[in-house]
Amino acid sequence: MNQALRDLLELMDLEELEVNIFRGRSPEEDRQRVFGGQVLGQALVAAIRTVDDEGRIAHSMHGYFLRPGDPNIPILYDVDRIRDGRSFTTRRVVAIQHGRAIFNMSVSFHREEPGLEHQIDMPDTPPPEDVASFEERLDAYLREHPEHADEWMKRGRPIEQRFVDHDGLMAGREKRPPYQRVWLRASGELPDDLALHQCALAYASDLTLLDTSILPHGINFGPQLMAASLDHAMWFHHRFRLDDWVLYVQDSPASAGARGFNRGSLFTRDGRLVASMSQEGLIRVIQG
Repeated sequence: MNQALRDLLELMDLEELEVNIFRGRSPEEDRQRVFGGQVLGQALVAAIRTVDDEGRIAHSMHGYFLRPGDPNIPILYDVDRIRDGRSFTTRRVVAIQHGRAIFNMSVSFHREEPGLEHQIDMPDTPPPEDVASFEERLDAYLREHPEHADEWMKRGRPIEQRFVDHDGLMAGREKRPPYQRVWLRASGELPDDLALHQCALAYASDLTLLDTSILPHGINFGPQLMAASLDHAMWFHHRFRLDDWVLYVQDSPASAGARGFNRGSLFTRDGRLVASMSQEGLIRVIQG
């Protein structure tokens, strides 16, 4: 386990201040706002901490990003125990900074039970061992463009990513179809705790999903593009481990009104669909 993954696990270990109230911190990084995946993961941790029945696991979550998060102060997570039913448990989580809500999310929990099953097929994809690592591609890129080297690009990452359809680098991008496949796994072994793997996936699911909606436009993240997650939904279908390789298949059916809509499907190596995601994000072009 590398230090970046240890740091991520520490971020997910919220401090309980009072019944239903938790405090999370942000990493000491030079960011203008808190990374959305961090808030998703921490909010899910807060919700899970209030579910007394260990047999109930999160099966869906729907969140809205309301204001940019301030990375310089802690985030308070206030959990409302909306319902504890016979089969389902519902929680509402509000993330607060400076006395105002920056994010809210509903999470539903369900006892595992047998039922009808079907799924779409995993697309034909080379195994992760046959795909260059992000670090290998980054090293090659920085040898050609040493002027772009900085601490952010070279920092350790808690989630390994191997991009199948492009190099994963945002600079010098050509117009591409709004589709990408990325192999993911945690940068080390995680404990045998499904809830932790779900929270880590919530973090990882926001790393590349919004990118999908700008692929067909040949534009880079930077001063010419204001981009931010607006909402994020996830559904968990089966148990999985994020310290094993999983394939994150993403597409963007449409963008309009300065917003991009994106979908994601997560498959295990043997082709089992274990989670689905959707997200709309702001992709506002700044007129120079």
